[in-house]
Amino acid sequence: MTTGFQRRPDLSIDQVLALKTASVSLQRAFSDMFGVETIERFLHASYDEFAGRAVVLNYLPLLAERFAKQRLQALAMVEGKAGTGTPTVLFLCTHNAGRSQMAMGFFTHLAGDRAVAWSGGSEPGSRVNAAAVEAMAEVGIDISGEYPKPWTDEIVRAADAVITMGCGDACPVFPGRRYEEWVLEDPNGMDVASVRPIRDEIERRVRVLLDELGVTAQ
Repeated sequence: MTTGFQRRPDLSIDQVLALKTASVSLQRAFSDMFGVETIERFLHASYDEFAGRAVVLNYLPLLAERFAKQRLQALAMVEGKAGTGTPTVLFLCTHNAGRSQMAMGFFTHLAGDRAVAWSGGSEPGSRVNAAAVEAMAEVGIDISGEYPKPWTDEIVRAADAVITMGCGDACPVFPGRRYEEWVLEDPNGMDVASVRPIRDEIERRVRVLLDELGVTAQ
């Protein structure tokens, strides 16, 4: 049977095979919630999102699978088909390369499995800020495996709290969400020494947020 991936002339044979494998994996995880068409549509859309700005093309199917999984999880939450039972926080900035990635890193590290953190950007960059990665590594948190990504309606709607950091009018607003703006300098173009104070302020704010959410930091 010809799949949607095989009908796309822009994909190599290896990419088609990788995306078919990703589709099978997502179907195993979400078959009781969504049909094959929905799953493959999200996977196609996620692939296209990264294809235009990817640095390493070989990673495209993996990035697409990871983002499609997050989007499907969010959609399941919005439609009442699944729930984490824990607070979900979305951190947003412009490029999803520095501030929001550091915030998600601290939140995930400190909350463990007691809360969920996502991140996104209004104009996603091509890679996570190297100085931010190094600054976080200094405090024992590895964000080197993360990648800039956009937000989508279902991801915003699934979040209990949305923390914005400089994305201005581009930041999405949905009723019923808790919104908070963190005024923080953009680390884009900074060296590690300049990023450290921003990192430390983000940690402080994340700890306050966890306390307000009733989540004990580990």
